[in-house]
Amino acid sequence: MSSNNKILSEETCEACRDGAIKLSNIESKILLKEIPLWTIEVLQDIPQLTRTFKFDNFQEALKFSNKVGELAESVGHHPAILLEWGKVVVTWWSHKIEGLHKNDFIMAARTDESFKG
Repeated sequence: MSSNNKILSEETCEACRDGAIKLSNIESKILLKEIPLWTIEVLQDIPQLTRTFKFDNFQEALKFSNKVGELAESVGHHPAILLEWGKVVVTWWSHKIEGLHKNDFIMAARTDESFKG
């Protein structure tokens, strides 16, 4: 559970702006415990949340990619989505602050919910 006793996927994704505070490594590791299938990878000196989702075929992977795209568009926070046959790699980070914000963890949790549903 997160600090305010809400399920992470149900928390509000706030508009991120230039100058927003990045999460510390400790804060990120605490939140990562709530989304254990995700990893933090550093690409071009920017920490990013990444998870690979597996599917039986391209059509299912495409359908999931579209669900994630709609989810992202609904809050104005967009991931990198790599669609391949049988898998989708989703990567969340906050572009404006070049790092991780709580929004990224919220959206990763919502991505997990989309995968389940």
